[in-house]
Amino acid sequence: MTLSPQPLSPLTLYLAAPRGFCAGVDRAIKIVEMAIEKWGAPVFVRHEIVHNKFVVDALRAKGAVFVEELSDCPDDRPVIFSAHGVPKSVPAEATRRQMIHVDATCPLVSKVHIEAERHHQAGLQMVMIGHAGHPETLGTMGQLPQGEVLLVETPADVATLAVRNPERLAFITQTTLSVDDTADIVAALQARFPAIVGPHKEDICYATTNRQHAVKAMAGQIDALLVIGAPNSSNSQRLVEVGRSAGCSYAQLVQRADDIDWRALSGVRAVGLTAGASAPEVLVDEVMAAFAARFDLTVQLVETAQENVEFKVPRILREPA
Repeated sequence: MTLSPQPLSPLTLYLAAPRGFCAGVDRAIKIVEMAIEKWGAPVFVRHEIVHNKFVVDALRAKGAVFVEELSDCPDDRPVIFSAHGVPKSVPAEATRRQMIHVDATCPLVSKVHIEAERHHQAGLQMVMIGHAGHPETLGTMGQLPQGEVLLVETPADVATLAVRNPERLAFITQTTLSVDDTADIVAALQARFPAIVGPHKEDICYATTNRQHAVKAMAGQIDALLVIGAPNSSNSQRLVEVGRSAGCSYAQLVQRADDIDWRALSGVRAVGLTAGASAPEVLVDEVMAAFAARFDLTVQLVETAQENVEFKVPRILREPA
């Protein structure tokens, strides 16, 4: 007598849209691939091109060499600056060394750099809302002379901020922050410094905002939320925080299907799934396949926006070698 297999438990997987790669990440990866095609391997990349191990490993296999400082690069090989942006001193040093260098900074990050420069030229001191030590924050603060950009991470930081002139201030933000948390800090800045000048258009990028809105839309329908992304990915970590703030008590970051804690999901009937802006769709497929192998799966798309943004690669890569 053969025992029939136990039926799989039903589970609804709410799949966020938009999710995964944004236009800036797409462009940055394409820049590395085109550089290898144009100049051959190795091509050096200062810092991870985007914060995702799967992506970095795939590019490394094609001939990219990832380093943390320009001093780790030889003069005679091309170097690419990551999507997070770099301080002004980095391309200046590359030019001094007569290196071929390609800037893969996301255009939306570059917009914040230009904004900071414009306010500086107008005589305003900058306040940056961001995370200390994050490459984007370092790159943005490095656009201006030391002391011209003050960093705040929380509303509490605003209370102790020592500024040169409270009447001559402007603020900018890291592009990958939580929309809600940033709003609280902006409110604190405006309350203490009523004359502070804000961005013409919100600095938090469209992709970050869209992915957070999708998580909020599904939070009330799910028992657990999984965010595919890397631990050093700011926008992925923010998605976890947004899920928890929206009422999802179990919200976790996973890099691959192997990272899922299945025991923690025991008994759940509805799981939300999204991916940070630097996580490829192949990892979403991998996680969905893992769920399909363990549950009688129903997939429900939660679409809150459609994205059709595309950024051009730098001209140097479109010209003949």
